[in-house]
Amino acid sequence: MPNEQKDPFVEGEIAAQKNIPAEANPYREGTEEFALWSAGHERVAAAMQARESEGT
Repeated sequence: MPNEQKDPFVEGEIAAQKNIPAEANPYREGTEEFALWSAGHERVAAAMQARESEGT
Protein backbone atom coordinates (compact mmCIF):
# COMPACT_ATOMS: atom_id res chain seq x y z
CA MET A 1 0.00 0.00 0.00
CA PRO A 2 1.70 3.17 -1.08
CA ASN A 3 1.30 6.30 1.04
CA GLU A 4 0.15 4.38 4.10
CA GLN A 5 -1.45 6.66 6.70
CA LYS A 6 -0.35 6.71 10.33
CA ASP A 7 -2.93 5.86 12.98
CA PRO A 8 -2.49 8.18 15.98
CA PHE A 9 -4.52 5.83 18.22
CA VAL A 10 -2.18 2.92 17.47
CA GLU A 11 0.86 5.19 17.85
CA GLY A 12 -0.39 6.15 21.32
CA GLU A 13 -0.87 2.50 22.26
CA ILE A 14 2.66 1.67 21.14
CA ALA A 15 4.07 4.63 23.06
CA ALA A 16 2.40 3.46 26.26
CA GLN A 17 3.74 -0.07 25.75
CA LYS A 18 7.23 1.45 25.46
CA ASN A 19 6.65 3.44 28.68
CA ILE A 20 6.73 6.75 26.81
CA PRO A 21 4.86 9.32 28.94
CA ALA A 22 1.57 10.82 27.76
CA GLU A 23 3.23 14.25 27.78
CA ALA A 24 5.31 13.10 24.80
CA ASN A 25 2.26 13.23 22.50
CA PRO A 26 3.75 14.39 19.18
CA TYR A 27 0.57 16.03 17.93
CA ARG A 28 -0.60 19.59 18.48
CA GLU A 29 -3.00 19.93 21.40
CA GLY A 30 -6.57 20.50 20.28
CA THR A 31 -6.27 18.40 17.12
CA GLU A 32 -8.11 15.16 16.43
CA GLU A 33 -4.77 13.36 16.16
CA PHE A 34 -3.78 14.59 19.63
CA ALA A 35 -7.04 13.24 21.06
CA LEU A 36 -6.68 9.90 19.29
CA TRP A 37 -3.05 9.47 20.39
CA SER A 38 -4.04 10.31 23.98
CA ALA A 39 -6.92 7.83 23.90
CA GLY A 40 -4.70 5.04 22.61
CA HIS A 41 -2.06 5.81 25.22
CA GLU A 42 -4.61 5.92 28.04
CA ARG A 43 -6.19 2.62 26.96
CA VAL A 44 -2.89 0.75 27.21
CA ALA A 45 -1.60 2.63 30.25
CA ALA A 46 -4.82 1.90 32.17
CA ALA A 47 -4.65 -1.79 31.28
CA MET A 48 -1.00 -1.95 32.38
CA GLN A 49 -1.83 -0.26 35.69
CA ALA A 50 -4.72 -2.64 36.29
CA ARG A 51 -2.45 -5.64 35.76
CA GLU A 52 0.15 -4.17 38.13
CA SER A 53 -2.43 -3.56 40.85
CA GLU A 54 -3.62 -7.17 40.51
CA GLY A 55 -0.05 -8.36 40.91
CA THR A 56 0.15 -10.10 37.55
